[in-house]
Amino acid sequence: MGIDINPVAVAIAQAKLIQVTPSAVVRLARQILDGGMRDTVPEGEFWQWCYERETLRELVTLRETLLEMTTPTAAMLRAVLLGILHGPRNKNLPSYLSNQMPRTYASKPAYAVKFWKKHDMEPVRVPALEVIERRAKRLLDAAPLARGGRVYLGDSVETLNGLQQRFDLVVTSPPYYGMRTYVADQWLRSWFLGGPSDVPYGTQGQIARQPNQEAFIQALGEVWAATARRCRQGARLAIRFGALPSARTNPEQMLLASVKESKAGWVVKDVHQAGTPPKRTRQAQQFGKAGSAVDEIDIVAELIGLPR
Repeated sequence: MGIDINPVAVAIAQAKLIQVTPSAVVRLARQILDGGMRDTVPEGEFWQWCYERETLRELVTLRETLLEMTTPTAAMLRAVLLGILHGPRNKNLPSYLSNQMPRTYASKPAYAVKFWKKHDMEPVRVPALEVIERRAKRLLDAAPLARGGRVYLGDSVETLNGLQQRFDLVVTSPPYYGMRTYVADQWLRSWFLGGPSDVPYGTQGQIARQPNQEAFIQALGEVWAATARRCRQGARLAIRFGALPSARTNPEQMLLASVKESKAGWVVKDVHQAGTPPKRTRQAQQFGKAGSAVDEIDIVAELIGLPR
């Protein structure tokens, strides 16, 4: 079982719980595209430069149809499309549908258009079905056997309070303190899942909206307390946490303080450095501007005293 407040994260996690074949995914995509193309597409300079017109029509057709579907195959096709929605342009067969863009996050419209114009990079025709077929085969041919499960979209405290299950192990990684751009960074993927066609700035619903470290620690403590109420005696809580260099915080101290703040019976059993993310996985590396990163922290706690 999983919980996340970000629709993009939920859509990707749901796909990991599904067992479908690449051919089923491709068959559904072909069925949607053969069923009639949508003529209404997002307007504006960004959309004109990001996707070739016919590719955009295919993308909108897939988006609008999948928003009305809840089958496992539809969930997998949706996740495949989230993965190919934007990324770098290849010299050989295209792997992404968009004009040149990072794959880990969506560039903001003004910056992207300026970049494309400066480098005279007009969007090229990319047949969506061909990219879907290649990506689905690569992802699903070697995928491990799915074990099932459920992913909830919502606030973790509210969701946990509404559950009846009891858990023995919880693994989580809260947002870094000061990191408030998750939604804006994934705005194109959010659009594909039914969100607006422009960048949704703001931190509504995010734990990162807290105004200072004390409030952030308290909010995390509430999460650990809600987690404890849904766990059995002796349950383990594994947390990975980090910090932005600009935030000037000590992630270990903040995380330990949040566990103590929970007053829920969690006893920290292990604390160790998890190192820094490899440069190739960091968003800043996409522009060659990756600076020094702060070491991440792993903490394991055991539920010794059940909360009342």
